[in-house]
Amino acid sequence: MATNLDSLEPFETDSLSNLTAGLKMKEPPVTTATNGDRNYRLEDFEKKKTIGTGTFGRVCLCRDKLSGSYYAMKILEMVDVIRLKQVEHVKNEKTILQQVTHPFIINMIWTTHDDSSLYMLFEYVCGGELFTYLRNAGRFSSTTGAFYAAEIVLALEYLHKQQVVYRDLKPENLLLDRDGHLKITDFGFAKKLTDRTWTLCGTPEYLAPEIIQSKGHNKAVDWWALGILIYEMLAGYPPFFDDNPFAIYEKILAGKLDWPRHIDPVAKDLIKKLLVQDRTKRLGSMKNGADDVKRHRWFKGINWDDVLNRRVKPPIVPKVKSDGDTGNFDDYPEGDNHKRASLLTDKEMKMFEEF
Repeated sequence: MATNLDSLEPFETDSLSNLTAGLKMKEPPVTTATNGDRNYRLEDFEKKKTIGTGTFGRVCLCRDKLSGSYYAMKILEMVDVIRLKQVEHVKNEKTILQQVTHPFIINMIWTTHDDSSLYMLFEYVCGGELFTYLRNAGRFSSTTGAFYAAEIVLALEYLHKQQVVYRDLKPENLLLDRDGHLKITDFGFAKKLTDRTWTLCGTPEYLAPEIIQSKGHNKAVDWWALGILIYEMLAGYPPFFDDNPFAIYEKILAGKLDWPRHIDPVAKDLIKKLLVQDRTKRLGSMKNGADDVKRHRWFKGINWDDVLNRRVKPPIVPKVKSDGDTGNFDDYPEGDNHKRASLLTDKEMKMFEEF
């Protein structure tokens, strides 16, 4: 399964931008930026292998020529970002990741751009996607599911306290580090919220009813998505699925859940309380917030301080041979490494001058 950089297809309903008028070549801007005591330059990094692809870019493993350390570099083509009307999403991703620090959220180290692409440098999380482990296992046991759900609960609690809604929780966006702990990645749909937002985005199977109905949504959508994720971890498939996105939306709005017999009844109770259509009555989005989720019986016996400090033993430890091992990621065609000439007008370049 490809590392998904976008999950955009069902929602891009606007007409595409006309990028052909008034084009001219420009000198590339300076691509040096500072992180702490280090002045990074694009030239410092040797690209080794593509480890994920999406509609308007790719993620590459790269090696820092100066330190020898490995990183993941997300490379987005500006032409495609504009064409798909993702400028604000990309800017939100950068701004939010600059402001957050959490054990279960990927660490962004540096960003820059040249005359055709945006670059985001991340820690390299070498264990691969939770999606891969789930598909290989078929389904997780209740204790394994609870381990991952607990780490996600703490990450969501932290984000929501920062007034950030994540909006793209799914197994493909959860990476395992070398020790087997989670890192939430891909903040392309994350947004700072003061009240509600109406942007239609996400992955069909994980959309909350209020997103589909365009009622305006808030942080409650992340708790709905957690309910979907727990169900998928324990059943091996999401509760609402179909080949047609619109059929998925109908099933979500109907709210009828089929329960595999093997699902732990206590986990089932938590899922039901997360998949409540009325967001004001949804666990996690009421007065006590995340505490209501943390106090649920499914998490009985969990020491939340131990979870936060990564003292709980992970159920799966990835096989990793070396720091730059890519064996836990799929293989992708490397594509054309030839530098694309800039197709951006001065006005379009200005959109990214702060990047």
